[in-house]
Amino acid sequence: MAARALANTASCKHHVKTKPIVYIFGRNPVAEALAANNGEESSVEKIFVQFGAEGSSIDALRLQAQKRGVPVAIMDKHKFSMLEREITRGQSTAQGVIALVSALKTLSISALIDQAFATEDEPLLVALDSVSDPHNVGAIARSAECAAIRGMIVPESKSAPLSGTAMKISAGALEYLPVARVPHLAKSLQDCKGAGFRLIGLDSSGSKPYTEAIYDEAAVIVIGNEGRGISHTVRQLCDEVIAIPLAGTIPSLNASVAAALVMFEARRQRSHRV
Repeated sequence: MAARALANTASCKHHVKTKPIVYIFGRNPVAEALAANNGEESSVEKIFVQFGAEGSSIDALRLQAQKRGVPVAIMDKHKFSMLEREITRGQSTAQGVIALVSALKTLSISALIDQAFATEDEPLLVALDSVSDPHNVGAIARSAECAAIRGMIVPESKSAPLSGTAMKISAGALEYLPVARVPHLAKSLQDCKGAGFRLIGLDSSGSKPYTEAIYDEAAVIVIGNEGRGISHTVRQLCDEVIAIPLAGTIPSLNASVAAALVMFEARRQRSHRV
């Protein structure tokens, strides 16, 4: 097991960064946002429900909002449809529910490293190298949270934003999964190596299958861009570069599907350790 070097940390007030207020949408994502941060002030500022939207999930959401002191406003169908098109860009449905939420909190890389080791002796993290589709970002976050990955590293540039779409696709996972939004991915991965993490890059040209026994210590699983894979700079930092063998005609898997396979393989191997 690699020895962990202590991460350099500043005071806690410098660890948490906030993003601008955003909209999230969908009944489950809004309900998860209300349920998150139990015991703290809710990140949900206000909920808009389309006139005529009904059902048990709407009733439960209203009750939950009332308990958390979050106002719920009824919006006429025309205005709701306009807002829905604006925030989803016509690519999704809000299911009659849109919420205005305060900034999604993100961590510095040092704070994420400290938090990960405080949770588990040999934590797993996932890093996104220029993943540009918010649907993939949300889906990877959802799989990561389900696989007990201890955090996600996302670069500030050349990456999809942590938008309402990403939050909806994550099905609430981004309310629970610690995220470090970093200015330089390569530098942050070097910090992870210095703290004792093995870097495992996932790329179609990888020299080892993803089922190799390489997840036996703290590790960061690096997921590359949907088309180009992991960048040359990041690849040079990786201790291992793995691939998922394919048997069909299509040359590659969706980035979020590939990420899920690797994260759950890592957890599967760890569950079988004596």
